[in-house]
Amino acid sequence: MNINKEMESSLKLKISDWELDFYSRPIIESNGKKRWELIICSTRSYKTEGNFLWNKKCPANEVNSVWLTKALNEAINEAKKQGWEKPSIVRFWRSSMKSIIKRSLEALSIEAIVSRRTYDLLDRIEFLEKEIYPKEKGYVRGVLAPTFTSKIENSPQPLPEEVRGDALTISEISIGELKSAENWPIEFGDIFPIQQDLDDDYLVPGLRLFSKDRSLALSAWFSCLEPIKLVINKNQLILEASEEDKWLVTDLPEKDANILSKKFLENKKNSFGYQFISIQSTPYIEKFAGFWILRDIELIS
Repeated sequence: MNINKEMESSLKLKISDWELDFYSRPIIESNGKKRWELIICSTRSYKTEGNFLWNKKCPANEVNSVWLTKALNEAINEAKKQGWEKPSIVRFWRSSMKSIIKRSLEALSIEAIVSRRTYDLLDRIEFLEKEIYPKEKGYVRGVLAPTFTSKIENSPQPLPEEVRGDALTISEISIGELKSAENWPIEFGDIFPIQQDLDDDYLVPGLRLFSKDRSLALSAWFSCLEPIKLVINKNQLILEASEEDKWLVTDLPEKDANILSKKFLENKKNSFGYQFISIQSTPYIEKFAGFWILRDIELIS
């Protein structure tokens, strides 16, 4: 019986969401056309080890949902060979490719989520653009080479009253504490492994929300929000979320806004831009109704 259980366990496929980008790259092929490429990676989590990474070039005259559907099927088959289950959710943020990507994912019965909460994908593309593409023949700098500098220009909308909670504070948490988040009691949220070589004593900024009677309802709402990062704009603390949403969390005194803005900039340089949002019924209970690890990382243009 034990042998059968061990065999069953060894055959169990790893489960993870996927992150996807299907777009042109900063390379001119030998036929004079821009390179189009599908880039896929699995979302890192505490539940699985390793990452599934997959790329496939697309002929410039075949950039459509038919090609993409076939390529996704290839990726799914290759993932299974490597021990990964077909994903149930795929996140992507490239708005100009939304209809093609959604159509292909629907054809494969995969849920498509338009979201910039694709930190592993952005890291993967940054690696390709810095370390791989410049070494290839036909590489072009400039317009064809996207950068991590584009901004979402939408005006922030106030958080709805029903999800504001009773109180909020700007706080800090150590990298060491974040590394142990896997063991915390969390009802809603999204956490992932922290870079292990970072100094455990380094403090990262975040937002703590408190609601005595509605902490779970508040957390459920945030789960649908796809929170991305916290930013300071003048004296406003803003939460960027989903595809291009901006939510005004609170106005800050000018002095506090300046201090927090400097902390955010320092954090991007020293700790991969890690941030957090926590939701609790009170500041004194050691249980989270909701907890999200965020990263301040720029969207690719």
